[in-house]
Amino acid sequence: MHTIWKGSISFGLVNIPIKLHAATEDRDVKLRTLHKDCNSPIKYEKVCPVCDREVKSEEIVRAYEYTKGKFVVLDNEDLEKLKKENEEKAVEIIDFVKMEEIDPIYFDRSYFMSPHEGGSKAYSLLRRALDDSGKVGIAKIAIRSKEQLAVIRVYENTLVMETIHYPDEVRKANDVPNVPEADKVTDKELATAILLIDQLTTDFVPENYTDEYRTALLDLIEAKRAGREVVAPTAKEAPSNVTDLMAALQASIDRTKPKEKPKAAPRKKAAARPKKQA
Repeated sequence: MHTIWKGSISFGLVNIPIKLHAATEDRDVKLRTLHKDCNSPIKYEKVCPVCDREVKSEEIVRAYEYTKGKFVVLDNEDLEKLKKENEEKAVEIIDFVKMEEIDPIYFDRSYFMSPHEGGSKAYSLLRRALDDSGKVGIAKIAIRSKEQLAVIRVYENTLVMETIHYPDEVRKANDVPNVPEADKVTDKELATAILLIDQLTTDFVPENYTDEYRTALLDLIEAKRAGREVVAPTAKEAPSNVTDLMAALQASIDRTKPKEKPKAAPRKKAAARPKKQA
């Protein structure tokens, strides 16, 4: 598993040398853009609109646009120095909290943590302490030129670091337009909705969920590559245009009810055989 960051993490006076590994991967199917006439890949060139020519990498600098059309240019040396100063800092767990206190909207990316040389015992200690206390650690770490807030927790006997958003990066729910202030539902509608939820409630098994679009796209690509005729999948049942809320809830419940097995037809009694005459 590829290492994307090396460093150490500490809580109190305990220091743990660690490595970070990406815990998830992007499985999206990447499509290229081609020129329709000759099927050649399209190039995306960096062109200066004022000089009207392509710009080389060594001619490009980074800058912050503080107002429309006005920039503060940042030297690569300054950025590299700032990056080095932050990345060389040990990651310190600054707080311990309960996991349920953190709303999922804050979570960003997941990384597996493995112990570096000499860190196995301290790694095991932190893992056991988190597991037994039911807490997670809150820490700060600089990854890819950005200081990030992170949660350190136990996942299947492995320590995981979850980067999380800062509060000012999460937009206010109050700014969402057209959200009704008060519930305007009847007791019957609510009871029916809860009944529907109960019928659809199950244990969460991640393997039960698949990316159907990606599977269909890969099948389409393979069919075209092999020169086979592409067959469209059977369309799913379209939702009915039910505008009445109760009718929609009841229709949903009817669709989720387990189908009854057809009853076996009763067996016909065999006709009595005539007795043999002596």
